[in-house]
Amino acid sequence: MESVTATLVDLGRGVPTVACYVPLPGEPGGPGLPEALAEVCGVLLLPVLLPDLDLDWAAYDGRLVPGARGLREPAGTRLGRARIATADLFIVPALAVDLSGVRLGRGGGSYDRALARVPAGVLTVAVVYDPEVLVRLPEQPHDQRVRAVVTPGTGLRLLPGPAQPSPRRH
Repeated sequence: MESVTATLVDLGRGVPTVACYVPLPGEPGGPGLPEALAEVCGVLLLPVLLPDLDLDWAAYDGRLVPGARGLREPAGTRLGRARIATADLFIVPALAVDLSGVRLGRGGGSYDRALARVPAGVLTVAVVYDPEVLVRLPEQPHDQRVRAVVTPGTGLRLLPGPAQPSPRRH
C-alpha cells in the first residue's frame, strides 16, 4: 500500500487539481491516500456518491464523513458532477484493468460516467493490485478506458493508446 501511495504522491506533486477515490478497506492506497495527496497538490477533489450512482465532487478539507453505501466522503460543499472536468489528474479505483486500459469497476457505472466528463488530455490512472492487471477484459459500450495503471509491484505503467498525457502542472 505504501508503494502505491508513494507513486501516486509523486504523480500528483505540484498538480493544480487532482481527483481521486477514497479507498475502501483493503483497496490499494489505503486510508491515508487522500491526506497524502492533499499535501502535495493544489486541490484534491473527492467523490460523493449520488442516489442515481453518479458522482458529485467536493474539495477535501481534511475531513471525511460517512456517506452512502458505507463509503467515506468529503465533508465540504458539493461542487457538481461537471467539476471533474477541471481535474488535471484523475485517479480511479478498479477491480481489474487490462493492458489496453479497459477498467472493471463494481458495476454501477459511477466512474465510467465521471471518466466520460474528463477532457482527453487529462491523465487517468486506475489503481489495482498486481494480479488484477490482465491481458484482456470484456468491454461494454459505456466503458471508459484509463491511460495508466498503478500497482504495488510495478508502480506506474502507461498503457498503449493515444499519446499519453502527463498531469497538467501550472
